[in-house]
Amino acid sequence: MTEIKIETEFIKLDALLKFANLVSSGGEAKIRIAEGEVLVNGESCTMRGKKLRPGDTVTLDGETVQIV
Repeated sequence: MTEIKIETEFIKLDALLKFANLVSSGGEAKIRIAEGEVLVNGESCTMRGKKLRPGDTVTLDGETVQIV
């Protein structure tokens, strides 16, 4: 599991996917989220603007990142 440190109160799901290099573009993030491929805290999430806070985990293609 990779840890991603954020300096703000939250980060939106699509921005996190790009920041963590789990997707190559915002367009890819939008599609992968819409198709239900992204797990937030172990559950499928289709909300591109979901606010993620420290302690949350995001999984895509078997790679998991945790926000700290």
